[in-house]
Amino acid sequence: MEYETVIGLEVHVQVDTNSKMFTRAPRGFGEPPNTLTDPVVLGLPGALPVMNFEAIEKSIRVGLLLGCDIAKVCKWDRKNYFYPDMPKNYQISQFDQPICEHGYVEIELPGENPAVMGKHRRVQLTRIHLEEDVGKLTHTEHDSLVDYNRAGSALLEIVSEPDLFSPEEVFAYLNSIRNSLIYSGISDCDMEKGQLRCDANISIRPVGTETLGTKVELKNLNTISGVRNGVEYEIKRQTSVLLEGGTIIQETRRWNPEQRYTTPMRTKEMAHDYRYFPDPDLMPVRVDDEWIERLKKDIPEMPFDKQRRYQEEDGLPYSVTSALCPDKPLCEFYEETARLCRQPKKAANWVVNDLLRELSTAGDNGSLPLDEAKITPAHLAELVALVEDGSISSNIAKEIFPEVFSTGKMPANIVEEKGLKQTSDSGELETLCEQAIENDPEATEKFRSGKEGAINALKGYVMKATRGQANPKVVDEILRKKLGS
Repeated sequence: MEYETVIGLEVHVQVDTNSKMFTRAPRGFGEPPNTLTDPVVLGLPGALPVMNFEAIEKSIRVGLLLGCDIAKVCKWDRKNYFYPDMPKNYQISQFDQPICEHGYVEIELPGENPAVMGKHRRVQLTRIHLEEDVGKLTHTEHDSLVDYNRAGSALLEIVSEPDLFSPEEVFAYLNSIRNSLIYSGISDCDMEKGQLRCDANISIRPVGTETLGTKVELKNLNTISGVRNGVEYEIKRQTSVLLEGGTIIQETRRWNPEQRYTTPMRTKEMAHDYRYFPDPDLMPVRVDDEWIERLKKDIPEMPFDKQRRYQEEDGLPYSVTSALCPDKPLCEFYEETARLCRQPKKAANWVVNDLLRELSTAGDNGSLPLDEAKITPAHLAELVALVEDGSISSNIAKEIFPEVFSTGKMPANIVEEKGLKQTSDSGELETLCEQAIENDPEATEKFRSGKEGAINALKGYVMKATRGQANPKVVDEILRKKLGS
């Protein structure tokens, strides 16, 4: 029997705010344990929550950029459970009236040809709700330690429909969400800091059936590749169990990234694990049309929309746009360069090939952030212009680019200092072209007999004689004229 996989994801994203969701306690990372707390975070008697307005606005923005319906009224609920990561034994969340519903995430699956845009489709969402994050538990051999620094941070939970069908789609979905949220300034989505985490619900069923199989949940996956690998393993495990005549039980499992397998955490006898009731200390939030319209104006162009625009308006190939568009600062650098030099294709090639290469090796840890580099769009635009007007050759431009990058000197100044300006003196170049033809009769004869590539040997002579400063276009014209082409 053949089986197919159905996957739903719950993505947890920390919203980038200065303070936590229901208190002025600072949000942060890397501080000594249990220092980013206050009476509200610790659930002390008499401490009351107050809503973070910025977190609510950013949640609405997420709903707008993902095509969701924004609730006119959303309320707060207490999600009750007895576990040490929340000292008050409940988490303030949203149960039956979330802030956003429906919507979709656009994903791209790579095609067979990496130079051509792959297949795009929309993965449907169930809801997005806002809640407070929980603390972090660290388990040792004899103890469990808890750090409440993360507890209380504003957390968005983006819940998909069971609308993903392979590990590759899961990988594309998570990358798409991450890029969109970074683009819109909602979150840094740094998985090492716990700002983006994921639970995956996986089931398999016989091909051709509609009923979902028994759900198995993978909990707290904290890398995108880890989610993909965990899902891939779980598909194989569940398929093997069914083919051997076994039964899948509803349970929560843990992914072991070192050993690359899942292990049971707990079984679920009932689908409802928590007791919810409305939070008596928090009023519902009413969202009117005027508020939504104001926030719509702040929604930036999304990565896939930007990619399509670059291809249609600037004529950039997919291979270039796929390198540019996941990185918003890189796109801004490209757009400003293209605006200054009016050569979008050439600007994009310099950014994707040369700039990214230099950035990848310039930092202390092997990579330098773009905002720390000395080079600006004005530098790159001037370099493109120098090649375009014939002042320097493309080879000279490639040669001086690392110096422009490392020093921040303008390209024209480097060209002047080093005496690299290209010569187009037809008298001098005619003499050198005649010498090239005289000194290499073999290449001359091959060209005259129809072998076009043979002219490159003659050009090489002239370029070497001028230390690369001859204008290649002028050299080509002179050689062809003298060779009778």
